[in-house]
Amino acid sequence: MRRDDDDPFDEFFREIERMMDEMMGAEGDVHIDRDGAAGGSDLHIDVHETDEEVRVVADIPGIEKEAIDLKCDGNVLTIDADSHQREYHERLTLPSAVDEHSASATYNNGILEVTFDREEDSADIEL
Repeated sequence: MRRDDDDPFDEFFREIERMMDEMMGAEGDVHIDRDGAAGGSDLHIDVHETDEEVRVVADIPGIEKEAIDLKCDGNVLTIDADSHQREYHERLTLPSAVDEHSASATYNNGILEVTFDREEDSADIEL
């Protein structure tokens, strides 16, 4: 569902997002920037994080595997996909820095799964 500026449910969705952020704490805070392209459609995206990896699972129905373009800079995952009937453009700020070169992705029956190794935390410096 695409939300417009005058959508009567906008405040309702913001409140749900606020409650989910509050319930999940800082570690679970996920931010999705909507590009809002014409004809676009919002994806359902889940992010799972462990000490070793970050896994993103997105429902992208009606798209051929070859029409999906993924990019990551270590902090933001960009998903672009389009067909004759649907168009998806999403920028997902990941909950922690990842090694973008470790990415592996699968797409099966409309479900995209992308897994990254987490970037090592900053090193402690001893004095």
